[in-house]
Amino acid sequence: MPNLINENSVFCPFEESAEINALADGLSFSLEGELHPLCLLAASKLQFHLAHQQEWRHNFGLLAGAEGMVIGKMFGVLIVRTKEGELGYLAAFSGKLAGRNHHDKFVPPIFDGLEPGGFVNAGMEKLAQINEKISYLELFKDEAHTKEVQLLKVLRKDHSNALQNRIFEQYHFLNRAGESKSLIKAFENTASGKPPAGAGECAAPKLLQYAFANGMEPLALAEFWWGLSPKSANWKHRHFYAPCIEKCGPILAHMLN
Repeated sequence: MPNLINENSVFCPFEESAEINALADGLSFSLEGELHPLCLLAASKLQFHLAHQQEWRHNFGLLAGAEGMVIGKMFGVLIVRTKEGELGYLAAFSGKLAGRNHHDKFVPPIFDGLEPGGFVNAGMEKLAQINEKISYLELFKDEAHTKEVQLLKVLRKDHSNALQNRIFEQYHFLNRAGESKSLIKAFENTASGKPPAGAGECAAPKLLQYAFANGMEPLALAEFWWGLSPKSANWKHRHFYAPCIEKCGPILAHMLN
């Protein structure tokens, strides 16, 4: 039975063995090709942790009668070698897990929009106030209230766009050489010219960011889906998938440069 992830660090070392060292020998990071055996080993350890941990509650849709909205989640593992030459792996989840950005045994977010007192919470509260006022005014059907609703909807859109852009400005990604690039710059030459919502919150960028920031050499990456799939997708529980092109492609192009 796999061991639980190391309690005291987001870096999870493999047990020292000739077999592990042989598997890592000559390994060079690439997003192409089949899953590396070390990724499968790390994923099995992480999946064991997800199935048995008691530190937080998140409804993945796997248990009958579980409370809360069903939200399956993409997880990732990154095989790394530390500056001291130790082999192990890092783990990450996409977006939030159990309503939070920080959990033991997982790398931190690149930007924490849930930080108490931060501008994101304040901005979301203002949006909620505008929505509440719109809902109230829409109860009246006269022309004066209709015009006020239209003005409020314009205000809501402007505020939402400004908040999203300010969030985007907080994301900066390191590459192998330690060079930093903003999220906005990473997407400026794409078809849309701007990042999609949620860009920078996927597992792969989180993992590489932590590795580069801490002098670790990335060796191999794997991502798998845990839980039920949303209706808009066909992800299957425990199945492995490549990093998404829409949100991760331009970011990873820089980070792996």
